[in-house]
Amino acid sequence: MGVYEELKERGLIAQVTDEEQIRDLVNSGKAVFYIGFDPTADSLHVGHFMALCLMKRLQMAGNKPIALIGGGTGMIGDPSGKSDMRKMLTPETIQHNCDCFKKQMSKFIDFGEDKAIMVNNADWLLDLNYVNLLREVGACFSVNRMLTFECYKQRMERGLSFLEFNYMIMQSYDFYTLYKKYGCNLQFGGDDQWSNMIGGMELIRRKLSGDANAMTITLLTNSEGKKMGKTEKGAVWLDAEKTSPYEFYQYWRNVGDDDVIKCMKLLTFIPMDKINEYEKFEGAALNQVKEVLAFELTKMIHGEDEAVKAQDAARALFAGGADNSNMPTTELTDDDFTDGEITVLDMMLKAGMIKSKGEGRRLIDQGGVSVNDEKISGALTTLKSSDFDNDVIVKKGKKVFHKFIK
Repeated sequence: MGVYEELKERGLIAQVTDEEQIRDLVNSGKAVFYIGFDPTADSLHVGHFMALCLMKRLQMAGNKPIALIGGGTGMIGDPSGKSDMRKMLTPETIQHNCDCFKKQMSKFIDFGEDKAIMVNNADWLLDLNYVNLLREVGACFSVNRMLTFECYKQRMERGLSFLEFNYMIMQSYDFYTLYKKYGCNLQFGGDDQWSNMIGGMELIRRKLSGDANAMTITLLTNSEGKKMGKTEKGAVWLDAEKTSPYEFYQYWRNVGDDDVIKCMKLLTFIPMDKINEYEKFEGAALNQVKEVLAFELTKMIHGEDEAVKAQDAARALFAGGADNSNMPTTELTDDDFTDGEITVLDMMLKAGMIKSKGEGRRLIDQGGVSVNDEKISGALTTLKSSDFDNDVIVKKGKKVFHKFIK
């Protein structure tokens, strides 16, 4: 099975423009491809990880990745799939985020000599002369056609700024520049990027003739990654300071029964014949598959030692007999106590288990909070300082555990 066929079997391909050419290009290791990452935060998250896995798969097959950091487009914001204009970031914040991305990506992608390269579109977009840009590419875009694309139609009803309207032109110019400068002949992106990607392909074909028609090919991955990694506390980050290895492990350990095989196909390098065996598991046996998924992904992101610690901590809760020292922990001080007591609500708020006391009261009223396996029934429940002579474990719902010490 070629790498292209494996991508299809794993469910990574949603749409393509020139499938036979793409298959030959990818399977022969001749693709020079790019995937873009807009630096809207100082860490990559699980949604980005699917793209990183895709880059790694293709690089292992001999293809050359280009990681495009959107230092320029990040100043504008992509309207795709959004109801409001993206928050404007300062150049300093964008540069900091770009630096963080590069450090994280280097754990997965080989940026050695003549291997993958990382570029920042700020290097060419920020120096563009507006009039020259209009003359060079403006005639290649039809406003009427742009307004038929779903990403713009959705925003037209709520208000679409001229700033955002330029995003498609800027992203298209990225592909045009990468093609000319690095021989980039393939682009990947989520299915919400389809119109922007088509724009880049058509720009190259209109501006350049001959070989460009044969080599400018668009391959599209689905946007499942953007649906992953969302919790009530926000995104699941790859940075251990934002999402601890334990929390990362627990997220995947608790993935839905209907999603575990899909996640395994999209995000791991477990061979397909093994995944097909796991797909036969049902009922309680699926917990084994979830453990494999959680361990594999935690090992890829945080290393095997952290994966083992996270697994031991999880088994301490669900299977018993293991060490819980790696569970997320908050240390309380004397200042946290009033007359030698502290409310469970204050504990949960300090640990970030709840966003507000109102949320905590609702959880308690619904029977969703336990302390050392005993469900608490009152929002004013307190613990004494002496209760912390031993570890205190607070459980929120069925899946969130937190240890408190003093």
